[in-house]
Amino acid sequence: MGDVVTYVINRNINFTNICINDCLFCAFSRPPNSPEGYVTPLETLKKKVLEAVKLGATEVCIQGGLHPDADLETYLDILRAVREVSSSIHIHAFSPMEVKHASVNSGMNVEEVLKAFKENGLNSMPGTAAEILVDRVRRVVCPRKIKVAEWVRIIKSAHRIGIPTSSTMMYGHIESERDKAIHIDLLRRIQRSTGGFTEFVPLSFVHEKTNLYKTGLSRPGATGLEDIKVHAVSRLMLGDLIKNIQVSWVKLGVKFAQFCLNVGANDFGGTLMEENISRIAGSTSGEYLPPSEIERIIRDCGRIPAQRTTTYEIIKINA
Repeated sequence: MGDVVTYVINRNINFTNICINDCLFCAFSRPPNSPEGYVTPLETLKKKVLEAVKLGATEVCIQGGLHPDADLETYLDILRAVREVSSSIHIHAFSPMEVKHASVNSGMNVEEVLKAFKENGLNSMPGTAAEILVDRVRRVVCPRKIKVAEWVRIIKSAHRIGIPTSSTMMYGHIESERDKAIHIDLLRRIQRSTGGFTEFVPLSFVHEKTNLYKTGLSRPGATGLEDIKVHAVSRLMLGDLIKNIQVSWVKLGVKFAQFCLNVGANDFGGTLMEENISRIAGSTSGEYLPPSEIERIIRDCGRIPAQRTTTYEIIKINA
């Protein structure tokens, strides 16, 4: 995809770890009433956003567990809190599962929820909660999550009303090679229909502290060769339909993520500033990479670093 490799200056904010779903691959969530559960106060969230703005962030990425009491107003309060701090920062927030959760708890349909999100400042959505888009696999790794058809319907609805999304795939657990191909092909077909995906992010399963691995159901994550194949085959299958393939330095480790820039990826992701989900599952790759370090990593493999927006508009090329 050329010599330029992009990245975004952003901050992750996981506003709660309380979740009713208990997915086997997740070590981050805590059940309701757990002494380890937390909900980030809105004033604290605003301070985090202000810190991000001061560090030059153009995006905040906001996701959380499925709190049993979270309804539409809960999510709108978060959006409004961000907008009180900044009218311009890009809000990339709320997975399709969170959209469904808000709709159920508020007695509204998904389209109404999405429109309310957009009207209150949401700019784009993460295409997470996808895991593997094969229901047979989902019945094991995330049995209480939305089924494939519902995930697709929510994503298409978001695209239709002008909310772009990323797309993701979590691999390296119980899925087969065919399951991965089915997943990527489904994303390809959605993109042909809507054009609403900004990027594809392969997410290598961080296994060590998850119940999926500890109970013997999954393999111990992907091998290095599997990681390479996923990024290379993704590029071959997605081509110009989804032009941007992002490496997850948190999942892969910084050095291996750099290597994957040579097998089809063209984006190094974000600075993050804080990262909880992978870290708690056992990742050792850290929580923050400053822009200067990301640019050094990109230059080291003979590529040209460029800062981008969430929707891949180039802010500046640092040749």
